[in-house]
Parts: sequence; C-alpha cells; structure tokens
Amino acid sequence: MRKQPRTCLARLKLALMAAALMVPPVSFAQDWESSPSLPRDQFRSGETVLRAFAPVAEATRHSIVKFNVDGETVALGAVVASNGLVLTKASELKEGRLTCWLATEEEVSAEVLGVDEEEDVALVRVHASGLKPIQWASGNVSIGQWAITPGIAETPHAVGIISALPRKIRPRRAFIGVRFDFGSSVPKIETLLTGFGAEKAGLKPGDVILAVNGDSVTNREQIVDGISDFRAGETVSLRVQRGTKEFQVTVKLMAPDSRLLRRGRFPDESEAALGGETSRRALGFDQAIEHDTVLKPWLCGGPLVNLDGKAIGLNIARASRVTTYALSARLVQQILHELLHKQPSTGTGLKG
Repeated sequence: MRKQPRTCLARLKLALMAAALMVPPVSFAQDWESSPSLPRDQFRSGETVLRAFAPVAEATRHSIVKFNVDGETVALGAVVASNGLVLTKASELKEGRLTCWLATEEEVSAEVLGVDEEEDVALVRVHASGLKPIQWASGNVSIGQWAITPGIAETPHAVGIISALPRKIRPRRAFIGVRFDFGSSVPKIETLLTGFGAEKAGLKPGDVILAVNGDSVTNREQIVDGISDFRAGETVSLRVQRGTKEFQVTVKLMAPDSRLLRRGRFPDESEAALGGETSRRALGFDQAIEHDTVLKPWLCGGPLVNLDGKAIGLNIARASRVTTYALSARLVQQILHELLHKQPSTGTGLKG
C-alpha cells in the first residue's frame, strides 16, 4: 500500500533534523587541503540531495505544469483550479503555439486568459480537467527555512533557503538619458545621452528640470528618486526651464543596452549582468520573498513550497547568480482574485 504524502513528509522532516545532528564538529586546526571533497551528487543541487526531497515532489507534482512555446520549455505553472486554471510568469510566454505538459506525461493545449502587468503574472487556461490545485501555506515564511522548487518529475528541480522576508523589489533602473552639471546648484542638464528619451523629447544642454510628474525638484537626487519606481518603457512628465521660458515635456524612460553595459557606463547594472542568465523581467515586484536557489529562468512561474508541500509563493524571477524572487502566497492569491474578476462569468471559476 502506497504511503500517504503527509506521512512521507513527516519522515522527511525527521530525517533532515537527524542529519543535521549527525554532522561532526569542524576542527579549525584541520588541514583544509587534506580533507576529502564532497561528492557532486551530495551538493545541494545534486541527485542524492534532491532525492531526499522526493516526498515533497510527490505531494505537489500533479499541481504543477510545464509550459512550452513551439516545443521549447519556457516556464512552470501552478494549478489553481481543477478545471484547468494555472498561474505562471507572463513575460516568459513568448509568441507562438502554447502547450503544457502534465505530470501524467500528457501534452495539452493552453491559452492565456489575462495578465497582471505589474507583477508579471499570467492566468492561463490549460485544456485538461480533474487537475489538483496547489495548496497555499497560511503562515509566514522564516529566514533560513527550506524552499523547494518542484516540477512534474518525481524529484524537485532545486532546493534552497529563504534569505529575506517579503519586501518591495524596485524595478531595474531606467533613465531619462541626461548627465547633470555637478557644478550647478540646480538640476541643470550638461549633456544628453544619444538615443535616450530626453534627447528624443527635444531637451537640450542648459535646460533645468523644475518638476517630475508635478512634484517640484531642486536637485539631481530628487529627480533620481522621482523616477526610481518607473520601468523602462514608461513615461514621466517634466517641467523644464530654458532661459526665461518654462514648458512641459513627456519623456520615455529607457534601460541601458548591452553595449553601454560593456563600456561600463552603468557599472551597477554591468555587475548584475555578470551574475549569469537572469529572467527577462527580473525586478519590480510589490512583495517578493528572496531565496538562494539557483534556478534557470524557465524554472520560474511555478510554486515555491515548504516541507509540507504547501506553496509559500510563486517563483517569479531569477535576479542574479544566487538570488531568486518569489511572489508571496498572499499577493499571488490577491492577483488571482483580480484576474478572475476580469474574466467572463462563465467557465473560469475556481473549482476544487
């Protein structure tokens, strides 16, 4: 008779605690080079470690799908209703034929029903019935607790540790495209960056910025702070003084391209780009949990679960080499409610 997932999960917890107690104390006098190296399969991403979390994968794999676009895997998804409603990461769903794989090894068609642009979450209809909705955790997460990323396989894709509690993640820096005259007591433009929004909007060296979106500014720092929550592609309204005249102008914000990063024009952005492959949209979330699991971008979109197999969040972005963000369970459920509210009244209700 097959063991119930809850029993397996309880035994997994006991095994992990016992393993922790059995770890011998480290001798600081020990010769590091003479100590045996840990086999790769026992690394945190190794097969031996992932097999230890198999009970969690077994408890959740039928609540997860894997999305493909034209045959290429692009994201995971969390089942939220037995009639085929799934949440996933919106920006990874590229144009093309969208299908998804179930834990039963069946591939079915799928269609996007709605998108929350602010949090990069898509509501998708998977053309399958009798699916098992993910269970959401009700308590708060704790720094240091296990964070598991399961898929549709019998072992999870990766495991990690919660490293920061839910907080606002600002979007990637976007710029109007000016350099200010640091010798001036007011925010006067010294030069314009070629191809950026300020140049396209007709601003000129010597112009002084008086206000951002109606808020008066008197220095460069206030302007930087005023646009810090805006993403590339969005616009800001500037009140500008040129000589004795004042006028309004709308400027589109832009992010630096790879050529500017390589030239070191934006060093903080350049350092982030060296951290490995990141998600298309990696920043700019209202309430995200940070964990240190190393995930490929296509592994985002699915649930992040605890040792009980309950979702503590939705993996939304790999942001750097050792930083992955997950939207909190509370925020995800709020997004789901809002997306459902925008749908036609028939055929998209939660079931199960």
